[in-house]
Amino acid sequence: MMQALKSVRHLTSSTMKQAVSELCLPVPWGEIKGKVWGPDHGRPVLCLHGWADNCGTFNTLIPLLPKECRYVAVDLAGHGLSSHRPPGVFYSFPLYVADIRTVVDALQWSKFSIIGHSMGGNVAGMFSALYPEMVDAVVLLDSYGFLPTDPKEMPQVIRQGIDEMLQFEKKSKDKKERVYTFEKAVERLLAANPTLSEDSVKILLERGLVQVEGGVVFSRDFRINLKNIVRISLEQSLEMQSRIQASVLVVLAEEGFEKIFAEPDQKKFTSALLQVYRDKNHTVVTVPGDHHIHLNNPEVVAPLVSDFLQTRVLSQSARQTEEQISKL
Repeated sequence: MMQALKSVRHLTSSTMKQAVSELCLPVPWGEIKGKVWGPDHGRPVLCLHGWADNCGTFNTLIPLLPKECRYVAVDLAGHGLSSHRPPGVFYSFPLYVADIRTVVDALQWSKFSIIGHSMGGNVAGMFSALYPEMVDAVVLLDSYGFLPTDPKEMPQVIRQGIDEMLQFEKKSKDKKERVYTFEKAVERLLAANPTLSEDSVKILLERGLVQVEGGVVFSRDFRINLKNIVRISLEQSLEMQSRIQASVLVVLAEEGFEKIFAEPDQKKFTSALLQVYRDKNHTVVTVPGDHHIHLNNPEVVAPLVSDFLQTRVLSQSARQTEEQISKL
């Protein structure tokens, strides 16, 4: 453990005025990188970004959240500045959960909170179900915590994912990386993500591009675009969900997943998950905005997240400390 901890390097960033540092953690296939905000001994909060994004997705939100917390936002494997998985290895939620366990073990966090956006929320949901004793609070930003698949569709989906990987590996042997100017890279990401503002795109590209001869290339592993072959059903999702002990805040965007998953077959899955959160007295709120509301307009989301962290994490921690002192 101490050896792992020594290999966590904090590198001073160019935004020291915001007290932000870089995190670099060795893993068997390379490095997991990220950013850190807040005091060394602040209440630990892990921040997990969405699919094809990176930890820059929290750049505008975290400065608006309680200053007593220590926020560690990581680039998930294959995203941002973190290493890609080895050849032949698929990207899946259980592997991301294993990565997160590696990160928190190196940080020596035994109890922490998680803020997860989109796919990061699904990783947060699975982690909180598998390691319920480690997570005290979960914020799901335009995420349901789980993404169920109809069992009848699974054979086709799994086959498609395997076939896509095989085709990708064949083509990648001869395929050259496409080099862009920064302006063209901005254009491409804007076109692919209509919910992002231009400012948000530029924030994500701080970690989403790598300088090469003649311009820049996208840093993410394009294998993340392939069909995910590890799926769980609604029944399995609900079983996982039942094991979460943490307090949960679900913040949905009106123009986000609530609109994307509007088909009756999809709605029955998401409605079932949301109903369980409500039945267990967790908080589910809907805000105006789109899927990246937390990055585009963080002031809409920040008060909800701040109040949740204040009441469910910081206040309870303060009470526990007072109780311990009174027993001395």
